[in-house]
Amino acid sequence: MSNPSATVPEPARAPRRTLAERQRRARFWQIAQLVPMMAVLLVLFGGALFLAVLQSLGFAPWFGVNTFPDFSFFGALWGSSTFWVSLWLTLYYATVSTILALIFGTLLALALVKTFPSKTLYKYLYKLPLMIPYTVGIALAMIMLGNGGMLSRLAAFFGLIDDPSQFIQILKTHYGWGIIAVYVWKQTPFITLAVYAVLLGVGRETEEAAAILGARKYRIFFSVTLPQILPGIVSSTLICFAFNVGAFEAPFILGGGFPDTLPVVAWRYFNDADYTLQLQGMATVVSIGMVAGVILFSYLAVYRRYERRMGRN
Repeated sequence: MSNPSATVPEPARAPRRTLAERQRRARFWQIAQLVPMMAVLLVLFGGALFLAVLQSLGFAPWFGVNTFPDFSFFGALWGSSTFWVSLWLTLYYATVSTILALIFGTLLALALVKTFPSKTLYKYLYKLPLMIPYTVGIALAMIMLGNGGMLSRLAAFFGLIDDPSQFIQILKTHYGWGIIAVYVWKQTPFITLAVYAVLLGVGRETEEAAAILGARKYRIFFSVTLPQILPGIVSSTLICFAFNVGAFEAPFILGGGFPDTLPVVAWRYFNDADYTLQLQGMATVVSIGMVAGVILFSYLAVYRRYERRMGRN
């Protein structure tokens, strides 16, 4: 006589198989939905990147140049002292503006979680720069910060200087205060939104508990609040830094001229009457991508290491 418990009835295993099949189908459907978008990105972005690398290595038969593989364009670029000055200016503008926007954006986000008069109006006002193009911000910087702008005229009106032309030079210098001001003005609301969204998600219970236990405000921020908002900080600063490294308009209009940032250098190559110099411009563009990629990858690697150390995968 057989033991009924020795075998598992088929109907008992059927629901389990059905659930597993549904999960596999759901994963397959999610992947299938991403295929069109990934295909477009692969063709447009990947194809453009592949063509840029080919041209930077001497493959441009439409210009009568086909010396692939040829590293002389990179050699001429990296062997020039002005390239390293341009690289320094590019990273300087991008890093300083990202750090300042992060500081202001975090402070604004922390203020938004508190209750104060006219908070609703304030929540709309700080988002205004997000709706204004960068070119308008550049024009505003010229109107406000130029030697004949509003600040210089106000300084002359109040007797701080004798003539608006004596106002301190903010624009058209390699210090890049005008460039940094435009980036910070535009990107502070973006970082504020990212950090504020994270703060709304985590709540304030842990901060209140730390305060009840007697922790000081700076200790609460660095030990409780900062680890919680770090994902929003990392994601928003990645986007801002990547944009700042490749930005062209503000350094071109507000910068101090030669030596320029790398995007402006690439534009000058592309705009030259000698079409073969476009290959040198492609080498500049690829160099920008390589430098930015290494920095951003290292940034993410450090962040992931921190997350694993905190026990968050």
